[in-house]
Amino acid sequence: MFKTAFTLRLVLFFSLLTLFTACNEDTIAPTGEGEINGVIRNAETNMPMAGVSVSTSPASTVVITDEEGKFRLAGIAGGNYSVTAKKAGYKNESLAIAVKNERNTEVIIMMYAEGTTTNVPAQPTNPVPAENALNRTVVDTLKWSRPVFKTGEDSLFTYDVYLYESSSPFKQLIKENTPDTSVVVSNLKYNTTYFWQVIVKNKSGKVTNGPVWSFSTQAMPMARFVFARQVNGNMDIYSSDGTAGNVFRLTDGFSREWWPVISPNRDKIAYASNMGIEPHIYTMDRDGFNKRQLTTIPVVGYHNQGIGFTWSPDGGQLLYANYDNLYRIDRNGTGLKLIAKAPVNRHFRMIDWTASGDKIVVQTIGSNINDSEIYIMNADGTNMTLLVGNLPGRVESPSFSINGSQVLYSRDMDGFENTAGRQLNAHIILRNLATGDEVDLSASKPAGTNDIHPRFSPDGAKVIFVNEPNDGQGPSTVWMMDISGGSRVQLFADATMPDWK
Repeated sequence: MFKTAFTLRLVLFFSLLTLFTACNEDTIAPTGEGEINGVIRNAETNMPMAGVSVSTSPASTVVITDEEGKFRLAGIAGGNYSVTAKKAGYKNESLAIAVKNERNTEVIIMMYAEGTTTNVPAQPTNPVPAENALNRTVVDTLKWSRPVFKTGEDSLFTYDVYLYESSSPFKQLIKENTPDTSVVVSNLKYNTTYFWQVIVKNKSGKVTNGPVWSFSTQAMPMARFVFARQVNGNMDIYSSDGTAGNVFRLTDGFSREWWPVISPNRDKIAYASNMGIEPHIYTMDRDGFNKRQLTTIPVVGYHNQGIGFTWSPDGGQLLYANYDNLYRIDRNGTGLKLIAKAPVNRHFRMIDWTASGDKIVVQTIGSNINDSEIYIMNADGTNMTLLVGNLPGRVESPSFSINGSQVLYSRDMDGFENTAGRQLNAHIILRNLATGDEVDLSASKPAGTNDIHPRFSPDGAKVIFVNEPNDGQGPSTVWMMDISGGSRVQLFADATMPDWK
């Protein structure tokens, strides 16, 4: 805890400091125009000071504080500035800041009366990473040089270090009252701009705010797997290169995000989110940036809360279910078109579109979750033909092979049915479309578990799927196996709804 009244005022300073809120895609280079808002206070009384002249270097404009000690400098070109406050009878005070594009930077400057012996330490210098450094690792060491001091001044300094993420409204105190001039930061995000500031304190309790420095981290490694994971009751989307050590969280909002599907050209991830009242399709880049809502008609229906959609084979469109309607929409959210209607008293649910582009496979379902069938149709919605009938238990998760000659789906082999839709023994079935022959890929599945949500690997040689306890009490896990059903290997714990491109 801070010990002096002056330091309490420092706490007030940081409580008022507005953080940098740039969009994720902003570059580190200062461009465009920003705005500086601030307040000038008497360092001894903490009262606002009116009539203070405020200017910048490089020069922009000069303003005078109002009765509340406030000032505003608008239309400031992006870059690094020194803001100087001047008033007769007081020492000139300056503060180094960075102005970023379309961003409001708020500051507080404390002024001392002439003749006051302040013994305030100088600012820290020589930041590492250097200002505007690029391609930093996600575990990094922040360093700085201790302030210079004059004979007779305090020379024993301690430091508080703050880190600001450009996409977050929160600041993080990563080190407090440390005598060291370096600190290690970990768990940084890829492809993200960070701002950091060192606060210098001497043994007399005098405080100096260091400049705001910035750096950006390197791009995220290519991660070909995506899945959903529930943490603290909330569902979010993650990606990975296939190793447990390289798992990257792509969503972290208060809403629920699930059912990620990578586009065939691997540039976007479509996913469901209930950011509004009903689940809609959103898209984002592979690194989690540039999130945007795609649909205006939600992905809903019987037992379909945001799981009924897929990409077109060229990645230019998506197909999705809304009650008994099957819609096609362009990837930019335009061109909505109804292509098919479900049979009477049934809704569309899970969907896939073959890589050749000529066929669609889709599950239809009634109000009873066990009342399920699988149909195949042409890409324009015509010639809808029953593929898998309404068997006892649940039948779902149809997915095409790469060449479209086979379909994977899951089926509760015990034929268990209750209103909650619990499955006792779900197996993954591989069906040959030409012959109708079927192969059970889950013959070696552990007893008391279900194999669900199967999809082919990008090369067609393997299947990625979910295994979960049939009592619903244990975590779901993501597995991989050969298309013969052998060589089962667990990929990710506490994960579900996988895709692989």
